[in-house]
Order: sequence, then C-alpha cells, then structure tokens
Amino acid sequence: MTAAAARPQSPLLEEVRDGLSRPQKELSPTLFYDRRGSELFEAITRLPEYYLTRTERAMLATRMPSVIARLAPRTLVELGAGSAAKTRLVLDAMRATGEPATYVPVDVSAEFLRETAAALGTELPGVRVVPVVADISVGLGLPRAMPRPVLFAFLGSTIGNFEEDAAIALLRRVRAAMCPGDHFLLGVDLQKDVRVIEAAYNDAAGVTAEFNRNVLRVLKRELGADFDERDFAHRATYNPMAHRIEMHLIARRALDVHIPHIGTLPFRTGESIRTEISCKYDRARVQRIFSEAGLRLDEWIANDDPAYALAIGSSDAWRR
Repeated sequence: MTAAAARPQSPLLEEVRDGLSRPQKELSPTLFYDRRGSELFEAITRLPEYYLTRTERAMLATRMPSVIARLAPRTLVELGAGSAAKTRLVLDAMRATGEPATYVPVDVSAEFLRETAAALGTELPGVRVVPVVADISVGLGLPRAMPRPVLFAFLGSTIGNFEEDAAIALLRRVRAAMCPGDHFLLGVDLQKDVRVIEAAYNDAAGVTAEFNRNVLRVLKRELGADFDERDFAHRATYNPMAHRIEMHLIARRALDVHIPHIGTLPFRTGESIRTEISCKYDRARVQRIFSEAGLRLDEWIANDDPAYALAIGSSDAWRR
C-alpha cells in the first residue's frame, strides 16, 4: 500500500495509530522489512559486532548433518527466512540424505522473498522452493500439503523480538501446523556479558542505526507521514530486569509529526519510539515457552563463547 492508497481504516494505519498513542510509543519491528530494511539487516548480520549470525551458522554447520540424519525431514519450513543464508546449511544436509527436499521460506517482504527463492532454485537443484509471503506474528499461511516429516525452523534468535505471550502464541501456531514426526528448530541468543550484547546493536559503522530509522521511511512512504529521520537518534540498551535489548528512536528536539488520518503527534525532546526488543534466554525460559505452546524440548545444543543455543522440540500431543 502506498500513501496515496492508505485508507482511514487500513490495518497498517490502525496498528500505527495504536502504537503511537501509547504512553511508551512503539512500532512493530515488521515495519523494518521493506526491501531496503531487509538489505540493511543482511548487512548487519555481516558486521564484526553482530555475533549472532556467525555463531549460529557455525553451530548449524557442525550439528545439522547429524540432526538431519536422525530426524529425516523431507520439508524445511523457515519462519522469517530473509536471504536464507544459514538455511543453505540445513538444506545441504537434507540433500545429502539423497531424498527429495522441499523448502518453504516464509517472510513478510515479498520482493526479497521472491529473489531468495529464485537464487535458491538456481543454487540448489533438486530442491523444490515454495515461498510464502506472511506476517508470522499474525499467521503462517502454509501450503495445505507438504511432504512429511517437516522441520519447522525459526533461526537468528528472532523469537526474541516477541513479548513472551506473543512468542508463545507464535509457537502455538507452529504446533498447530505440526503432525506426528515433525520437529521444530529454534535458535536462541543466551544471556551473557551486557557489553557484548549492547555492542551487537550499536555497531561502529552505524548500520543498525540506519536500519532502525528505516521504519520512519516506511511510514513516510506507506502512510504519508512527515517524519524527518534526522530528528531521531538510534539507541539500543540492555534491560537487565527483562533480560532484553530495547531499541528506540529518540527525538533530538521537540517537534510535531503529522500522519494523514491519524493527526498530529507531538514529541518532547528525548521522547522515544520503541521499535524492537530482543530477548535473551536461558534453558529454563525456553523450556517454559515450549511447554506453554504445547511443545516438548527434546534437545538443547549450546555454545559457550558467545553463549547461544539451538533448541529442538516436538509436539506433546501424540506423546500422551
């Protein structure tokens, strides 16, 4: 939807209206991921400070061959697929079994997803790619029929972007899509030295700051908002009580922002919009989330430096 097409009661408009009317103004992190935002995030994953991607990638490279040999999935469903860079390691392990493989990447960015699907179709002959455009915070939109067993994957510790109730709701949607023999693979960033965590969200090159401000560009384009990105500073700090990074855009001065069909929003100097959270976990918290979602934690693969884990689960339903 473009600004010219935005309707007074459009879902995006209502979501933004609700978020910006709260005492702590906030916006959904899904608004980051237009084409530019997706490209910026891929750049973030290559930064020296951003340990999450390279750590998880190393763990997938060493552990996936044995995991895939044991679970024998025929379909990989990846939530929040992005460029699927790490997913190639899982698909390579699936192809090594000699069985036909199907890959279902699910992502909110349609254009980015199409390019990823096209690239994978060329790079991994024999893999059937079925892209799905969906906002996973609302629904998965999966194909009706997929070769079983299915391995559902949610990597990059993206689960940390959800408040706990929303994370449990998402995992319940995954659980509802599972059949006997299916499994769920979750990547989670673990609690560690705060300095290491904060550096990952405050890179020296300023790429994360640019990514953060991209949400304002999306609102300008989609809703006709008159934000000036130069009026807002990037800030990401660790909340030790909630065990999470909180990312904000901070007003550098007092100003008014106008959004058609919403009105004029005043900002005080220093007032912020919270754009993202990134929760950090321990095994007990992951166990609790799995249990609340109807999943059983079958395997915990942890790395110590920096602390990161892969959790593998299955549904409780057919175990009772």
